[in-house]
Amino acid sequence: MRVRGLLAFAAGALLGLAAGGARAADEAPAERALSGTITGYSYLLPDQPNYGMAVGTVNYGALHLEARYNYEARASASAFVGWTFAGGKEVTWEVTPIVGSLFGRARGLVPGVEASVGYKSFDVYVEAEYVLDRQQSSDNYFYAWSELGWTPVEWLRVGIVGQRTRVVDTDRDLQRGVLLQVFAGRATISAYAFNPDNSSRYTTVALGFEF
Repeated sequence: MRVRGLLAFAAGALLGLAAGGARAADEAPAERALSGTITGYSYLLPDQPNYGMAVGTVNYGALHLEARYNYEARASASAFVGWTFAGGKEVTWEVTPIVGSLFGRARGLVPGVEASVGYKSFDVYVEAEYVLDRQQSSDNYFYAWSELGWTPVEWLRVGIVGQRTRVVDTDRDLQRGVLLQVFAGRATISAYAFNPDNSSRYTTVALGFEF
């Protein structure tokens, strides 16, 4: 999703977020029963220690609950509540304003939004949030994750991705790359190659499940 440059942040996360939630919904949230996703990410970094991230969501009608670990900061977790608005037929859209709390090594209030738009085999997904640090206002930070995807066949999605984050230390404020996702039933396998044209390149792989 990003202005994280909100490019974006036009072109998760997620949080697959996660990675498997980047497609627009075919029906309104109020028509759905209980559903959710859980996604684990592994960041493979050449010059820094590798680390893991996890994102889980639960949806009941339009109510959206979400939890993340190592997303905004390492050794930190966040929890969110939101409400989903959706519509469209030929062009589908979904917007979920969220607000949450960050705790652990980093602490803060986190308002944000998750949104997607789909048209035929193309889609755009955006996550954007602003962390209001409770300990020091100079540490306030805007995070974003964006994807622009194309699904040529039912089981495959490819596209471009961008993110703005403090968890990975690179010489780029806005990190961009390419993505590949494979759908196998309720499972999604994702790979993201960030900064492929730069010495700060790294790879993220993810495995997600939906229920």
